[in-house]
Amino acid sequence: MEKDKKTDLLEKGAIVQRDYETYAVAPHLPGGICDPQTLRKIADVAEKYNAKALKLTSAQRIAIVGISENDIDKVWKELDMPPGHAAGLCVRSVKFCPGTTFCKRGKQDSVKLGIELDKRYHGISMPAKFKIGVSGCTNCCGESRIKDLGFIGRPNGWEVVVGGSAAASPTIAQTLMKDLTNDEALELADKVINYYKNSDTKQRLGKYINKIGFDKFKENVLKG
Repeated sequence: MEKDKKTDLLEKGAIVQRDYETYAVAPHLPGGICDPQTLRKIADVAEKYNAKALKLTSAQRIAIVGISENDIDKVWKELDMPPGHAAGLCVRSVKFCPGTTFCKRGKQDSVKLGIELDKRYHGISMPAKFKIGVSGCTNCCGESRIKDLGFIGRPNGWEVVVGGSAAASPTIAQTLMKDLTNDEALELADKVINYYKNSDTKQRLGKYINKIGFDKFKENVLKG
């Protein structure tokens, strides 16, 4: 029963907090980009349901922290926004920097690519948790080098990297291909995700790559 309850709450986008009595919910804000009206709505709902805090998360979300279990459904109804997938075996987040849309250092349009990746993949089931980062330049503000799948903007196009992690065993991602257009980068993302999704593993992508070898992984992905 407890397991079913926990699963149900996770499906509602509610994560139990340290006190094991209250919950946090985080509406989905692709890339952390939103308008003032959305911010006001989140603040109003948090205030109405006596949230303990609003937390800007590392995944570019705004978590409403410390709400009662009895209020979870009402909070989501009033927000009228989809939940961010902050837990579970899925594509949890697509983090992207301002890129050429806003930043003077941007070499590629990370907002455009990041939003498209978010539309395609956010929340889809995977063998293990899976994170994507998109950075418009080599400063890597989207943390692309420590994501399962990363994109780094360079003057001649996108560099695509795989296998990064900032978890218990930090790993720097390896370069899969360079100098790709937006369409080519998306096509490669499809290949990486489809190959990994259908692989016989429960490991994070980086550990799986280490198991079979990077060259073998690259060969399998590119022929997919």
